[in-house]
Amino acid sequence: MKARTVILTALGVLTAGMLGLVAFRSEPVPVDTAPVRRAPMQVTIDVVGETRIAEIYEVAAPIRGVTRRSPVRVGDPVTAGETVVAMIDPAASDPLDPRSRVQAEAAVREAKAGLHMARSRLRQSQEELELAKSEYRRAKELVERGVASLIRLENAEQSLGVRQAAQQAAISSLEMAMGALERARAALIEPTGTVGRTEACCLRITAPADGRVLEIEVISERPVAAGARLLSIGAPDDLEIVADVLSSDAVRLEVGDRAIVERWGGAGVLEAQVSKIEPSGYTKVSALGIEEQRVDVVFDLTSPVAQRRSLGHGFAVYLRVVEWEGENILQVPLSALFRQGGDWAVFVADGGMARLRPVEIGRMNDLSAEILDGLSTSDEVLVHPNERIEDGSPVVPRNAD
Repeated sequence: MKARTVILTALGVLTAGMLGLVAFRSEPVPVDTAPVRRAPMQVTIDVVGETRIAEIYEVAAPIRGVTRRSPVRVGDPVTAGETVVAMIDPAASDPLDPRSRVQAEAAVREAKAGLHMARSRLRQSQEELELAKSEYRRAKELVERGVASLIRLENAEQSLGVRQAAQQAAISSLEMAMGALERARAALIEPTGTVGRTEACCLRITAPADGRVLEIEVISERPVAAGARLLSIGAPDDLEIVADVLSSDAVRLEVGDRAIVERWGGAGVLEAQVSKIEPSGYTKVSALGIEEQRVDVVFDLTSPVAQRRSLGHGFAVYLRVVEWEGENILQVPLSALFRQGGDWAVFVADGGMARLRPVEIGRMNDLSAEILDGLSTSDEVLVHPNERIEDGSPVVPRNAD
C-alpha cells in the first residue's frame, strides 16, 4: 500500500512538471533568414535625368520682315548649306504719321538747299581754280623772260594747289548733298503692300548644320523682328543626359564616373559616364515642398547608337551613378542590421537559436551592407528581426517544413 502511494505520488509530480514545462516553454519565433555571401557590390547615386541633343542650332531671322510658311516640318532631315529652312520677305516701310511726314518734307527741303549750296561752292571753286591756273601761267612766262622773280612763280604754284584741293572738296560736298537728298526723299516713300512678295526678292535661309528639325517656332506666315527665333536643328544621335543632383551627392562624383541608364523605355540598360559637373548650384523645391540645393551633372552616352535608336531629345531616363564597386565583397542584407548601443549588430541563426552578433560594416547601398568583421560565409542572419527576438530566443525558419 505504501509503495503504491509513492509510485502514484511520483507519477503526479512528473505529470505536473511536464505540464508546467509545456505551459511555460517559449514557442519558436518564425523568422526569415539570409546567408552571408560574397558577391559583387555597388554603391550608387540614383537620379532622374533627361536626354538632350548636345549641340542644338537655333535659326533666327537676320532681318525684319514677313516670314513665309515654313518649308520644313518637325523631324525632317536637313543638310548644312543646302536645305532651305525659312524664307523671309523684307518688311515694307512703316506708314508716316502727320508729324513724321512734316519732318520728312522739311528734311527734303533742307537737303535740296544743301544741294544748291554745294553746287554753288563747286562753281566758285572752279572759277577760282581757273584764275589760279591763269596766274600760274602768267608768272611762269614772266620768270622765263626774266621780268618777275622766282618767288612770284612759287606763290602762284602754291595758290594753284590750294584751288585744286578746294575743288575736290567741293565735289565731295556735292556728292554728300545728293546722298542726303535721296535719303530724305526715301523717308517719304509710302508702303505699297507688295514689297517683298516676289520670288526674286525672298531671303532664303539654309540649315546651319546637318541633322533634323527639332522644333519650329514660326510655322505660318507672319511678321517677325530681326533676331526672332524661327526653328531649331540638331543631330538626334548626338545625345547626352542632364540630371539635377543633390549638391551633397554631386561632391562625391568625378568626371569619368560610370553610370547605368535604366527605365529608358528600351530593352536592357545603357552605359554612360559623367562628362561635366556644373560649377554652380541652384535652389529647387521638391515635391514635398522642401528647398534643396541642386547641381546639374551631364552624362555622355557610351552605348552604341544602334542600341538606342528609339531614344530622342527630351526623354526621361533613370540613372544609377556608380560611386564605388567591388567584385568579391562580404555582405548581408541591409534589413538584417540594427543598432546595438552605438554599434551595429545582427542576429545569427545558430542551431535553432538567435544569437546576437556585433559586426563592423563598411559601405552600404539600398539593399546590402559590406561586412568588415564579425561574420563569415558560413553564417545565416535574420532579416527584419522583431521585438520578440532576443539573444538566445528559439527561432524557426519561416520556410521550414
